[in-house]
Amino acid sequence: MMSSTNSSSPSNIEIKYTKIFINNEWHKAESGKTFSVINPSTGEEICQVEEANRVDVDKAVEAARKAFEIDSPWRKLEPSARGSLMRQFASFLRRDIDYLSKLETLNNGKPVEESIADINVSADCIDYYAGWVDKIVGETIPFSHDSFVYTRHEPVGICGQIIPWNYPIMMLAWKLGPALACGNVVILKPAEQTPLTALYCAALIKEAGFPPGVVNILPGDGPECGNAIAIHEHIDKIAFTGSVEIGKKIQIAAAQSNLKRVSLELGGKSPLIICEDVDLDFAVNIAHRAIFNNAAQNCTAGTRTFVHAKIYDEFIARSVALTKKRVIGDPFDSNTKQGPQINESQFNKILDYIESGKKDGAKLECGGTRVGTKGYFIQPTIFSDVEDQMQIAREEIFGPVMSILKFDDYDEVLTRANDTSFGLGAGVITKDLTRALSFAQRLQSGSVWINDYDVICNQAPFGGFKQSGHGRELGRYGLEQYYEVKTVVIKLV
Repeated sequence: MMSSTNSSSPSNIEIKYTKIFINNEWHKAESGKTFSVINPSTGEEICQVEEANRVDVDKAVEAARKAFEIDSPWRKLEPSARGSLMRQFASFLRRDIDYLSKLETLNNGKPVEESIADINVSADCIDYYAGWVDKIVGETIPFSHDSFVYTRHEPVGICGQIIPWNYPIMMLAWKLGPALACGNVVILKPAEQTPLTALYCAALIKEAGFPPGVVNILPGDGPECGNAIAIHEHIDKIAFTGSVEIGKKIQIAAAQSNLKRVSLELGGKSPLIICEDVDLDFAVNIAHRAIFNNAAQNCTAGTRTFVHAKIYDEFIARSVALTKKRVIGDPFDSNTKQGPQINESQFNKILDYIESGKKDGAKLECGGTRVGTKGYFIQPTIFSDVEDQMQIAREEIFGPVMSILKFDDYDEVLTRANDTSFGLGAGVITKDLTRALSFAQRLQSGSVWINDYDVICNQAPFGGFKQSGHGRELGRYGLEQYYEVKTVVIKLV
């Protein structure tokens, strides 16, 4: 279902920041270059943003190195004072949520209500990690009677952070929160498709009182700016969220430079297994949300929906009926549930996958075409009769395409669910608790959701198995990526 328009957006959103943020100051790119930022709802330019390159990365590294010196204002801060700065930043996110949510929707295309939710969750994430600053503790270790042994958890140093375009503010918070809580300094590159809210957040970081050089935000592309961060000899750690292809390149660059620490959160092809004992409407609604949330631009999207043969036909019928009611269009319209895909390249890629599904013999139940003539809107699409070897069942589409696969044996479906190079998320819907817990144990993924899907909280770790990455974000485990462990041994004399 379409909303009345699919191309409007408020014309009065002022774009306040388009420059590079280094050392708490705004800079033009050393190259003199800018790049275009596009509104995915219209395909039209929003503004030009300064394009950082290797020279700008070098400038940011120098600022960060100075900020990380042992006698710098940042390093001298008591943990509680560091936490207060983080809480102030979080409070400014909430204070400016009306402007920020509109800016996020203008740049990313997600419905504005979802942008509001993302910003609230992001502020909560910063607050959560602010609470950790005085609890990052080592331990005393028993040794000989005349020795005292203890450990210290110390910040890694300069952290390069490269974030994606699907959750711009949330990914910024996931990266900044644990890094700052541990006392690191940061060089963050937002996705070139969605730099605007990250740059606004830079202004809030300065307003909150963070010392110069602690957080530096550099808009730019991956091959130039992102690569310069990955290969830099004075950046001590890199965190990346994005594709497997780029994740591999970053890991190679880290190894070939200074062997910097790397944490990666990459793609997914997540299975959702629906058993025959479910309440059907309940299962249909969860499966619908699992794939179509955020226009299916979600690394954990439940793109492989395995449905028991006994309920297969009815599940398809009800899923199609629900999907045809989904409102697509103007993300500033309160009735809209699905906005555009992020850009023309991704839009065309998704349509190509839909064509491959048809060609491979899957049955197109609904959707499959673009919506409107402006912007990058695609109908939510359902394929049935999908086989495991089909391209739409093997590759990450990152678009609103649900693939429904039939099964009738539980051991078999677990084998099929695990038959993927990914392992980020998985779900099972059943009333049988024993079966659910058995599935949770046997599914090869970083998160398993039972009778729900894609439920993420700041307190619980998030990350992947296999080629979905390594390292964890969020929770106590997220801190481990941002501190070194030092052992101190004292001879008692």
